[in-house]
Amino acid sequence: MYSSQINDMKVICIGRNYIEHAKELNNPVPKTPMFFMKPDTSIVFNNNPVYYPEHTKNMHYEVEIVLKINKKGKFISEKFASNYYDEIGIGIDFTARDIQDQCKKKGHPWEIAKAFDQSAPVSKFIKKTDLPPPNNISFSLSINGKRKQVGNTQDMIFSFNEIIAYTSKIVTLKPGDLIFTGTPEGVGPVSIDDHFEAYIGNEMMMDFYVK
Repeated sequence: MYSSQINDMKVICIGRNYIEHAKELNNPVPKTPMFFMKPDTSIVFNNNPVYYPEHTKNMHYEVEIVLKINKKGKFISEKFASNYYDEIGIGIDFTARDIQDQCKKKGHPWEIAKAFDQSAPVSKFIKKTDLPPPNNISFSLSINGKRKQVGNTQDMIFSFNEIIAYTSKIVTLKPGDLIFTGTPEGVGPVSIDDHFEAYIGNEMMMDFYVK
């Protein structure tokens, strides 16, 4: 049912893909998918702890549904995009919000705020055939036993297929690549010793601590 650990991948993250999240950060709603990338060193597997980075004083959590690409593709047609992933998981896009705000003000790239080591813990993966339709997957994040984010893919601005078609125009997708598909509203700050539990539907997918 679950895949083994993934190696040698790139991580593509879709920003502002839920209207209410864009609004909570006072960001404009994008007209086309907006993406950035993280290196493979950002990935944390197997519920291993995440260590709070030294370069930020205000790290935020953002829970997201994650797609795992299963074959190579470039200029993928939207109508065929669903053939390019067969497993779905959940992940956290950790963001150095204070650093990101500085980058925005200066017009600088976001990598220092988004692409640092251990900024993308990822769950086990489930076959998409074992889940509800792609446009109706519910997911949530609890921290220290309190529900912080609740989302459903029906609220995405850009669907999985639209995301795959668009990003494949810019970068070639390869087997093992991960696509973080955006976060719903409710993001907030992280503290050391926080206990994270992430769910798809009622199934716990991740259970880890911040150290």
